[in-house]
Amino acid sequence: MGCWPPPCWVPARPTRPLTLLHARDDGRKVVVQQDHVGGLLGHVGARDAHGDADVGLLERGGVVHAIPGHRHDGPLGEDTARARRKPVQAHPGPSRPGPVRRPLTCLWQPSTMMSFCCGDVRANTISVWFLRISSSCSDVMSFRSEPCTTHALASLDGGSRGVQGSAREVLVPEGPLYRVAGTAISISCNVSGYEGPSQQDFEWFLYRPEAPEAALGIVSTRDTHFSYAVFGPRVAAGEVQVQRLQGDAVLLKIARLQAQDAGIYECYTPSTDARYLGSYSGKVELRVLPDALQVSAASPPGPRGRQAPASPPRLTVHEGQELALGCLARTSTQQHTHLAVSFGRAVPEAPVGRATLQEVVGLRPDLAVEAGAPYAKRLAAGELRLAKEGAERYRMVVGGAQAEDAGTYHCTAAEWIQDPDGSWAQIAEKRAVLAHVDVQTLSSQLAVAVGPGERRIGPGEPLELLCNVSGALRPAGRHAAYSVGWEMAPAGAPGPGRLVAQLDTEGVGSLGPGYEGRHIAMEKVASRTYRLRLEAARPGDAGTYRCLAKAYVRGSGARLREAASARSRPLPVHVREEGVVLEAVAWLAGGTVYRGETASLLCNISVRGGPPGLRLAASWWVERPGDGELSPGPAQLVGGVAQDGVAELGVRPGGGPVSVELVGPRSHRLRRLHGLGPEDGGVYHCAPSAWVQHADRSWYQAGSARSGPVTVYPYTHALDTLFVPLLVGAGVALVTGATVLGTITCCFMKRLRKR
Repeated sequence: MGCWPPPCWVPARPTRPLTLLHARDDGRKVVVQQDHVGGLLGHVGARDAHGDADVGLLERGGVVHAIPGHRHDGPLGEDTARARRKPVQAHPGPSRPGPVRRPLTCLWQPSTMMSFCCGDVRANTISVWFLRISSSCSDVMSFRSEPCTTHALASLDGGSRGVQGSAREVLVPEGPLYRVAGTAISISCNVSGYEGPSQQDFEWFLYRPEAPEAALGIVSTRDTHFSYAVFGPRVAAGEVQVQRLQGDAVLLKIARLQAQDAGIYECYTPSTDARYLGSYSGKVELRVLPDALQVSAASPPGPRGRQAPASPPRLTVHEGQELALGCLARTSTQQHTHLAVSFGRAVPEAPVGRATLQEVVGLRPDLAVEAGAPYAKRLAAGELRLAKEGAERYRMVVGGAQAEDAGTYHCTAAEWIQDPDGSWAQIAEKRAVLAHVDVQTLSSQLAVAVGPGERRIGPGEPLELLCNVSGALRPAGRHAAYSVGWEMAPAGAPGPGRLVAQLDTEGVGSLGPGYEGRHIAMEKVASRTYRLRLEAARPGDAGTYRCLAKAYVRGSGARLREAASARSRPLPVHVREEGVVLEAVAWLAGGTVYRGETASLLCNISVRGGPPGLRLAASWWVERPGDGELSPGPAQLVGGVAQDGVAELGVRPGGGPVSVELVGPRSHRLRRLHGLGPEDGGVYHCAPSAWVQHADRSWYQAGSARSGPVTVYPYTHALDTLFVPLLVGAGVALVTGATVLGTITCCFMKRLRKR
């Protein structure tokens, strides 16, 4: 009878140190290959493990030859053995004919080391052979056979298939994985479908390409002395470690890959199941690539070779100016990889590292451009740009440099590869210092000076003031702009005062409130010198003048952002007074006015001093109490005559025509308040003013005065007083007479009817 077991997974788990399985290498290897089982009376030989034992089933038995192990291997015990599975291949002997052989399912018994079965299908029974290493003898291999029926074996086979849905499965990433020497790697491993405790143990092995059959123990979760000598120092130093993510998942972490770390990594889980079913290990191939990534600063125009500076250059950028930096990044890796290039900034004098390096902008592996959080708005506004120029050159441009842009700039190049599962993994990263950048802020440079000093002028004379803006400032242009203006505060008044005139960032001049209509010029007379000119000064122009300069830079969306401002020292300006003294006397002609009449108000003005050509203007104002109020309300203009003789008509309280006329050189009359009514009553006053006209045809007020109050009350005539009672009496008499007459007539008619 010839028999052989089919390919199956046979666990090898010794319970105590064995001569046959002396070393850790040998304890994991139970190999049955071609011609090891030739038939029922054939030989069982261990030809390929480490020795050449030859045990005949009926011919002889006894001690199997001892096998020497590696000098660094220790004894294999219950806690340090690796319960793993190995494929068993068995074939019939080359010269022994036999019946038709059918593959049969192998059965594992927990009390045995290894089992296989064979049978004669011509009979209705099958002999199941067990290869056993006795637990009471460390070096004797014994055999026994137990007959079993085909039905029983079929039941056994069906039972094993019934639990396949919950079979153990060990999962590792799909390979091959490509990583670069000197970088870190993490390989995940998790197990599912297991029985026993929720916390499973894991053991990692490496099969190097030069010795694909030799398993090198790396690290284990249950044995601190598991590592082979090649990994022991690295495990002890923490460079190689296993990190448990949860009870059934771990990570193998290698902090710094070496070329000899290439090979096939196996994650093995010792069995905690009642029966061996499923997979107990997973393998993934790791290929270690040489470091071919290069990154450097793009050489700016300047000396090369021995004259080129060894340290990074120091650049000085004015606030608002563009900052442009270049970087060269390339790789010669044979695999298909992508480069991600990013520019970062570290604060001045800070050590370079991920904690201190702030990303400015970067090109991702998928060619998307992204900016760090502080620069996101500037990238969206087009102020921050990143471009690839050629195959290796990358250029970053930061528009409108700000004070916080100062620091040490670096270029970081990262090489990415797509793993077989579709995810992207970074396999290399290098960084180069580009430049130390200093930003000269406008506030630290802007300075304003005024001249020629304290001024004293007379009325009507021109007033010129100069303002010089100094500092290491860039000329106004695309990135920076400036505005210059003059402010004036009356003598003794707090604060900077009101705006007189200014030139904006576009060079357009404008006048401040209250200066409209005057001949005032604001112009740029030199590169950084500005002049304010008042053609004819007035006494009201006396005060303290300051020059205000503002610097702007282009912000997001090309809008100007004020970056700095500076004021000059105060410059006193004195304007002599004209010495004009005005007095005004007002009265009501006739003294008393009645309703319906025309009222005339006269105002006599006396003038002392003043230049020749002084002109007078006079206006009449009225103050009337409101409805239900006793005190007078605000003054309202009724009418007047300006300094150029043009009449100004206001609003008459009672309505109707108003006329204002000049009856003498120093006398004005407000007349023809026709049809005077009760609404025209109130308190009137005259307000004269003296005006001087300068050579530029502009007028300024040289003096003013106010007359005393004049009360206007429209009286009612006597006839108007009697007319009302007369009308009332006549009406009452008529009504009374009519009533009496009607009564008498009614009574007379009644008596006449009776008669």
